[in-house]
Amino acid sequence: MIEQLSATAKKSFIVMLSVAAVFLLLSAIIINKAPDATFMTITGKKIALHDLRGKPVLITFWATDCPTCIEEIPDLIALYEHYHKVGLEIIAVAMYYDIPSHVVALTEAKKIPYNVVLDLKSEHARAFGQVHLIPSTFLISPEGGFAMKKTGVFNSLDIKTRIDKLLKG
Repeated sequence: MIEQLSATAKKSFIVMLSVAAVFLLLSAIIINKAPDATFMTITGKKIALHDLRGKPVLITFWATDCPTCIEEIPDLIALYEHYHKVGLEIIAVAMYYDIPSHVVALTEAKKIPYNVVLDLKSEHARAFGQVHLIPSTFLISPEGGFAMKKTGVFNSLDIKTRIDKLLKG
């Protein structure tokens, strides 16, 4: 079919293909980029993701009424205790429907050492791609791109391997 086109039509076709390829490449880069979110923790600390560039960041969406989310807390604490001193940040984002007093109480009861955030207006869930299912975990590379997106319980060994790779750069 392309053999039947005029020279001008062939050039136009090649230019359109090139533009489409560049668009797809840029889309993939943009889609893989984590949102430039700013979080307010339950302790009043403000955390902007762009300020954490250079470090791997684990974002987990959860709720106090989600049994698998609660089951993940010891693994998240272990990850934080092992990797925080070498750069890992963890931010746990409580879903919009979670009762703030329940989030605070559970954070205290479980002695959660990492940052906990309320997403009262679902802004963060929207920014991370319409998060509805929990737990949902996102590992963000030091460069600000998604290194992992996981809905459901994450595999501790897999996430440790990924964090190790990000820390080694």
